[in-house]
Amino acid sequence: MISLYDTARQQVVPLEQRDPGRVSIYVCGPTVYAPPHIGHGRMALVYDILRRYLIWTGLEVTFVSNITDIDDNILKRADDEGRDWREITTKCESIWWTAMERINVMKPDHVPHATEYVEGMVRLIADLIERDAAYVTTDGVYLSVEAVPDYGLLPHQSLDDLVEGAGERTLVGTEKRHPADFVLWKLAKAGEPSWPSPWGGGRPGWHTECVVMSLDLLGEGFDLHTGGLDLAFPHHENERAQAVALGRDFARHWMHNGFVELEGEKMSKSLGNVKNLLDLTDQYDQRAYRLLVLQAHYRSPIEITDSSMTQAGAALERLDAFARRTDGLQAEPPAEVLDQFRAAMDDDLDTSAAVDLMFRQVREANVALDAGDEVTAAAVAAAASEIASVLGLQLRHESDEVPADIQQMANERHEARAAKDFATADRLRDQLASAGWSVEDGPDGPVLRKI
Repeated sequence: MISLYDTARQQVVPLEQRDPGRVSIYVCGPTVYAPPHIGHGRMALVYDILRRYLIWTGLEVTFVSNITDIDDNILKRADDEGRDWREITTKCESIWWTAMERINVMKPDHVPHATEYVEGMVRLIADLIERDAAYVTTDGVYLSVEAVPDYGLLPHQSLDDLVEGAGERTLVGTEKRHPADFVLWKLAKAGEPSWPSPWGGGRPGWHTECVVMSLDLLGEGFDLHTGGLDLAFPHHENERAQAVALGRDFARHWMHNGFVELEGEKMSKSLGNVKNLLDLTDQYDQRAYRLLVLQAHYRSPIEITDSSMTQAGAALERLDAFARRTDGLQAEPPAEVLDQFRAAMDDDLDTSAAVDLMFRQVREANVALDAGDEVTAAAVAAAASEIASVLGLQLRHESDEVPADIQQMANERHEARAAKDFATADRLRDQLASAGWSVEDGPDGPVLRKI
């Protein structure tokens, strides 16, 4: 049985299933108001790897990841650009799935959208009010955190510690009763999208959305709630608080992945150093980011630089060369190697150890082939290929000989970029992707790789 670090318990514990043989997972998905950045990419990759591994072990996995398609950020962008908010969410969601396809992330079993669940959110909020755990103000409805005895479980801080330094200042100009109280329902301003409720037309607060969607699709006491470390507080704690206030069993385990750093500095919108995930996959082998994520422990920060991405690309070329060299060899992977793989993955998803094991098998297979020992090489190569497959690393068994028409299209894209005709460049990039090729902008011109 796999053991994972539980944010609530602050220790690595077995992932015990509510229903033996089945695992229910909820992943906080994107708010679709901008293209995904590499922080989103790491989150998606970590839980995709976990999902693939659990399925490989024989478990039945139900994987839910939502789309937040109504939010203040969406409305702000719509207002700034004079566009309909639904146009923004539709376009940005399409871009999200394009990015997920590029990094080989499996589509969730269920993709609930917040706007599909507003009625359920209204019922949840009404229940909280009836239980005196929420209250109505002139601008909406708020949860009273003082009604939740263990509020602060995920950040491991008391309620007093969480608001220390803010105090009464956070109450100025509001009708909140406590600085940590958070909005469940926002009354709509003129011109804003609105849904009916007993307290007036408006829209749900972000923290309420995932409570309703996860419980509806996975049921009470579902196994695992996941997301980036930045979501542990306040978002996940505020989700949990609502379930506690309702007396409902929520997630049994909480899992969070670490941050992404750019040139030694944590990536964040406030620092202005957010890197677009699509740009990353344009510039490098689309598998390189997955390999970087695999080479680090999911709870540790990872640094993304040109050097680290280039090194990952070179490692993938070695793996592809190995795949071509061993193509046609057939054998069962040695059980002891797969046991070592399981031991690494079951130990808090230690993908770094798993990748090291894979590369050891690659080296051993090459040594065996050099010695003319195809029997040994076939078995060891089978183990390396099996590990790569489980981790979602697609190895290329064919050479990347570029057809003339594909090379011409890449050259035209390069010329369009040089002329700052980015619309044409993007169109040609999409055509190349549809034809099964990624393109990187190298110092000596475009570099094409088979997807």
